[in-house]
Amino acid sequence: MTLPISTTITRILRLQAQDNQPMRMFRAVEEACRDRFGFRLLTVLAYDPQRNDTWRAYSSDPQNYPRRARKPMGVTQWGQRVLHERKSWFGNGPEDIRWAYPDADLILSLGCEATANAPIVWNGRTLGALSINGSGEAYRPQMLGELELLASLLVAAMRDLDGCPSGHAAAG
Repeated sequence: MTLPISTTITRILRLQAQDNQPMRMFRAVEEACRDRFGFRLLTVLAYDPQRNDTWRAYSSDPQNYPRRARKPMGVTQWGQRVLHERKSWFGNGPEDIRWAYPDADLILSLGCEATANAPIVWNGRTLGALSINGSGEAYRPQMLGELELLASLLVAAMRDLDGCPSGHAAAG
């Protein structure tokens, strides 16, 4: 049974005070996305505006998608929409995967033909994006609002990343 979004958000927010951050927050959002939308692959990308690219802050599949690997998303049409314009996006089908991702062949080989993405934004700055990838035509535009809420819960985690480039990590 899927919990109401308000219950899910409350549970995740309460985790912010616990140790083992930011991984605890990433895992909680992963669990919520699995419960609410389903996916085969979930990644959290950190945006590096100085290089106009991203690096993987979290992955549900670290074997195929290891943490800290760079991904040139800022220069793509996907990057324009999600990172620069700060708009969520979803796609269903191989053509949409190819439009969005430079590593489309690997994503498709994992059985992912659907994708949904929401920017992670703080104080007018894009910190990154939450991305879920699933089978077939798994995602619909109506789900983007909840995905955006879950992505917004990752702001503190993104600002607290160890080794985060370009000033994303919290000062101090």
